[in-house]
Amino acid sequence: MKLLRGKSLLDDPAQNKSTAFSREERNQFGLRGLLPYKVTDIKTQQERALGNLRRKNSDIEKYIFLNSLLERNQRLFYRTMIDHLDEIMPLVYTPTVGEACKQFAHIYRKPQGFYITPEDRGEISSILDNWYETDVRIIVITDGERVLGLGDLGANGMGISIGKSALYVACGGIHPTQCLPVMLDVGTNNQTLREDLLYLGCPHPRLTEHAYLSLIDEFVQAIQTKFPNALIQFEDFQSQNAFDLLDRYRKQVRCFNDDIQGTAAVTLAGIYTSCQITRKRFTDLKIMLLGTGSAATGIAELMIPAFCAAGLSEEFARSRISFVDRQGLVVSSREHFKPRIRSFAHDHASVNFLEAIECIQPDVLIGATGVAGAFNEATIRKMAQFNERPVIIALSNPTSHTECTAEEAYRWTDGRAIFASGSPFPAFRLGEKLFKPAQGNNAYIFPGVGLGVIASRARLITDSMFLIAARVLANMVLPEEIEVGAIYPSLSRIRSVSHGIAVAICQVAQQEGLADDALPEDLTTYVRALMYEPNY
Repeated sequence: MKLLRGKSLLDDPAQNKSTAFSREERNQFGLRGLLPYKVTDIKTQQERALGNLRRKNSDIEKYIFLNSLLERNQRLFYRTMIDHLDEIMPLVYTPTVGEACKQFAHIYRKPQGFYITPEDRGEISSILDNWYETDVRIIVITDGERVLGLGDLGANGMGISIGKSALYVACGGIHPTQCLPVMLDVGTNNQTLREDLLYLGCPHPRLTEHAYLSLIDEFVQAIQTKFPNALIQFEDFQSQNAFDLLDRYRKQVRCFNDDIQGTAAVTLAGIYTSCQITRKRFTDLKIMLLGTGSAATGIAELMIPAFCAAGLSEEFARSRISFVDRQGLVVSSREHFKPRIRSFAHDHASVNFLEAIECIQPDVLIGATGVAGAFNEATIRKMAQFNERPVIIALSNPTSHTECTAEEAYRWTDGRAIFASGSPFPAFRLGEKLFKPAQGNNAYIFPGVGLGVIASRARLITDSMFLIAARVLANMVLPEEIEVGAIYPSLSRIRSVSHGIAVAICQVAQQEGLADDALPEDLTTYVRALMYEPNY
């Protein structure tokens, strides 16, 4: 890294320490007169930053402030985020990132990440040379068509790639210079955006079919040349495209789809943990999924090898999983299916959602619909009728789209529910019992997977890696966390979770013949040494 001087040094977020530059450094780098007298350490700077943050009146203002801090002083931003993850992660990512994406063009300050448009066709490899870092290891790419539960936000979806990259650094210890947020701006079918004078994306209908796939093919191939050690994470693609792209590339390059595989792994981990509370055997569980999109389908598809690893046949494993959509229970007598859920259709009469719970009596109910209130009181009470400790997992983001709130789940089950959600909910007291609901956030999974792939130099990313990630995550939940209703560890320990997952990923990569042969024997120390610590 080139050492800068004077104002150029203060303007560079990666090297700037602001008032933490020592007297000697101020002399050495031409900073005398450019900074106030007092030299402060990073802890004091954190206190100032947190004070300014907490004076903001809305979450979107806090998001803007944190983004500007990142643009000024990268190490201070990440140190503050790591040390105050419970407070800052919901502002940097879900639920606030949903509002930030909706307003992205209106709150835009400074470019972050890389944009690819149809006009770049044939030149993607050459324009990647414009990116100012050369050792890229993590690429988060979205086309903005299905941002959280908010739908098509076009180029505003860049907020997702930026947010996920920040979580790789804070939660997984990936160095900021190794992360590349990418916006594949192929247009938008959101007419309101196209008519917005401030919208920054291509104001045209979306590319489809061959024109769409060939552009992504060019990008993926260019990455193999420009950044051959990079992992590609597909993020917030429309459901069919998400599966098509994953199937297209997963056996060729190191890639995964977080909405499919990350969501599946974090949900599986929660189910594993719930068995410690319900005292039910994992292989005895019946799982019901409301929704048939990429998240729900990904969960079902990972549950199959999880059940099989526990001793079930694949046929019997499939019989333990049921889907419900707008038409009710997905049954084999239907004429039309989404191809990936056909094998999960039950030989059963057509029934509505509530009737399906009555008939099947699932142990675990999972929502991945993007529809607020999809788990109503009748639904939750019906689950509680058949389960002493019903497991309710409401995954949809942001908070305004969740299937039910933590308070509703606890109230409607008289405090018996084991609840988790995709967005955070505050602690809730019911009578004498205090509940601290867990957030089933993919940040428990993808940073550790990314770190493990970087550490092992795994050539591909397999389902076995997500299975072991789920098992590691479940094993890290403490008894005192389970006691207050949490089925995931405290966010304050997420870097330890990522470290544990990364070590396990290295082991799986070795077992599957996908790892670098030169991995050291002491993987625990090796992986920890790779993790970025933002200090001066």
